[in-house]
Amino acid sequence: MGDIRPLDRPSLAAMDDATRRRHLVRAVAASAVGTTIEWYDFFLYGVAAATVFPQKFFPQSDPFTGQLLSFSTFFIGFAARPLGAALFGHFGDRVGRKALLIITIMMMGVATVGIGLIPSYDVIGVWGAVLLIVARVFQGISVGGEWSGSVLMAGEWADPKRRGFTTSFAQFGAPAGMVLANGALALVTMMTTDQQFLDWAWRVPFLVSVVLVFVGLYIRIGVLETPVFESLKARGAVRKAPLVEVVRKNWREIALTARLRTGQQVDFYIFTTYIITYATQQLGFSRSMILSFVMLQALLSTMVTPFFGHLSDVYGRRRVVAIGCVIMAIYPFIYFGLLDMRSTTLAFVAVFFALPLHDMQYAPQAALISESFPGSLRYSGSSLGYQLASITAGGPAPIIAVLLYQRFGSSRAVAVYMAICAVISLVCVFALKERAGTLDQQ
Repeated sequence: MGDIRPLDRPSLAAMDDATRRRHLVRAVAASAVGTTIEWYDFFLYGVAAATVFPQKFFPQSDPFTGQLLSFSTFFIGFAARPLGAALFGHFGDRVGRKALLIITIMMMGVATVGIGLIPSYDVIGVWGAVLLIVARVFQGISVGGEWSGSVLMAGEWADPKRRGFTTSFAQFGAPAGMVLANGALALVTMMTTDQQFLDWAWRVPFLVSVVLVFVGLYIRIGVLETPVFESLKARGAVRKAPLVEVVRKNWREIALTARLRTGQQVDFYIFTTYIITYATQQLGFSRSMILSFVMLQALLSTMVTPFFGHLSDVYGRRRVVAIGCVIMAIYPFIYFGLLDMRSTTLAFVAVFFALPLHDMQYAPQAALISESFPGSLRYSGSSLGYQLASITAGGPAPIIAVLLYQRFGSSRAVAVYMAICAVISLVCVFALKERAGTLDQQ
């Protein structure tokens, strides 16, 4: 293992408290704002896949087949995320965290604006769907490289005793991005007729992404490289082939962190994507109302995510995540039970608390996963572990939910699926060693 050193102490020792705190605040802001913009772009696609794309790009299919085709293009973005994790992880450990974060946000912006410009089926036929897939691949690659860089940008500047709280602001970006994405689409929906929304208005939130990208770039360009990576460079400890090395040395941690995310990923995309299709097509709720409910649950999620990150600093990552797994083995049955009563009030209660309860797993994952890998391999290892779950869990979740409901005709089958995934995560929580305040192994 070689020399073992504290994660942050070598590079931070020369800084006074005020300087260190100023750089930490900048790093956390860059992490939170950048991930918010990235997830805004990524989630726009998810909402559009549930509400618009079946009609615009697969109009020749029946509603069920159109849903599957649309969610399949949604899944392609998830399939591309491990590719982004491998690519950006390798260079993130070789070149540094900051440079890669600038590239990821630019790539996402170009892909998202491109989606807003793709002609629909009635203009260019199946080529619209082809271009949609290409843009979605670039979105997936970008998100695949974004997460770990944002977490490390915040976490490698942080006091190890507060790393769960600090890195939770990278997690904060997902619900915040969802608030922006759903809010943008809800606003456009309210300001246009249904026909106008399908004809052109759905494109506006995608095109607006270009403004957000410039904001994110401005913030990220002004951030310094993390002290951990600077320390690695100063000691000549940067690895030549970090991706190969982390797979060879830390394959167990990669596999466990991927499976750890199963329950969280499946629940997240059912609570935020599948619910739009289920509640509108099966239960008859209005699209604007469900989008508003989803946006409100995401808003609450932005508030509780840092809180659960803080709890992981106080009580331990593993304990907090494990409690979250147990809750998510039970709550799906309550969730669908309330929804199936077709009461607006009960539907609101079910949706409003779903994502915040899920965050007990989600918030501490940034620290728990990043601390599972040594500093010189951390971008590669944490990226792969985190993003592989997008193939096995998050991406297929809406598709599996649609198929389960079609096969069994009951939402209980979807709830059982979610509960099984929560149990898988619970097992992996105890199989993965907790290393809060970990030492950096060189």
